[in-house]
Amino acid sequence: METIDVTPMVETPARRRFQMGMRTSNLLGMIVVNAILLFGIFLTAAPYFYMIVSTFKPNTEIWSWPLTFYPKSLVDPTLYPDKVTNVLGLNLYLENYRYLFAELPYVRWMINSLVLATGRSVLAIFLSSLAGFAFAKYDFRFKHVGFLLVLVSIMLPLEVLLVPLFIEMATLKWLNTYWAIIVPFAVVPFYIFLMRQFMIQVPNELMDAARIDGCTEFGIFWRVVAPVSKPAFGVLAILAFNAAWNDYLWPLIVLQDKMLYTVNLGIAVLYGPYQTPFGSILAGSFLGTLPIVAVFLLMQRQFIAGLTAGALKGL
Repeated sequence: METIDVTPMVETPARRRFQMGMRTSNLLGMIVVNAILLFGIFLTAAPYFYMIVSTFKPNTEIWSWPLTFYPKSLVDPTLYPDKVTNVLGLNLYLENYRYLFAELPYVRWMINSLVLATGRSVLAIFLSSLAGFAFAKYDFRFKHVGFLLVLVSIMLPLEVLLVPLFIEMATLKWLNTYWAIIVPFAVVPFYIFLMRQFMIQVPNELMDAARIDGCTEFGIFWRVVAPVSKPAFGVLAILAFNAAWNDYLWPLIVLQDKMLYTVNLGIAVLYGPYQTPFGSILAGSFLGTLPIVAVFLLMQRQFIAGLTAGALKGL
């Protein structure tokens, strides 16, 4: 029987220097990568932090130089007598928020935005997922032509559709109503494409088994395909709600009644030719970002699962 002589590796000075050099190189690489990441985080977070801090400042302090990343009322509450409120031991200037809620219908604008964004998102998700399901799992006449039209529609900018959509809304007498905001974007070509790309990966055997069990075609979609496609629905929910919430141009065109304004339109009203309450604008903008953050926190698991599961594969 042949024996193998295993000789232990001799630790030479050259090998020790090589290993130390590798450790030093890896350490320097980690330091550089972390420094770049921290710098990127700072560039991203600094504007938001300054926006939040500035909501507790009057206009004069916002425009003062040098910039301060804290409200001066925290240090000296006597700067703004009768306008500083003690909140949890902090002396805060809350006049910007008081102006939003006492002088403006900001709560109504927020409710309008929530209703419009939720209605538009739910309708777009439901109809776009049905269309994507049809393109992914069924063969019908002019299927490829229809999907080609969907792809072409993705390339069209919104500005091209503004005049036809406005004429359509005026003909239906939907101007200055919620319907003019929700219905035109009930079906979004990109959402159809996204759902089709995910649902095409669902095994046909699952659908065949459901048919054998007596499930209808809509039942197959609702009970089989939709649960499997939860990650794609999570991605779509965030994209749809974010797009609807941040929409500005189309509501500006079709809404005239200020009581129907969204948060974005309401904040734009505050800009004036002689005086602009930048503190209130920043306060309204800060509050207006909270629903988007809440939706992302609720759907982040599905969003990440959708990205890692290949929901965007083939884009």
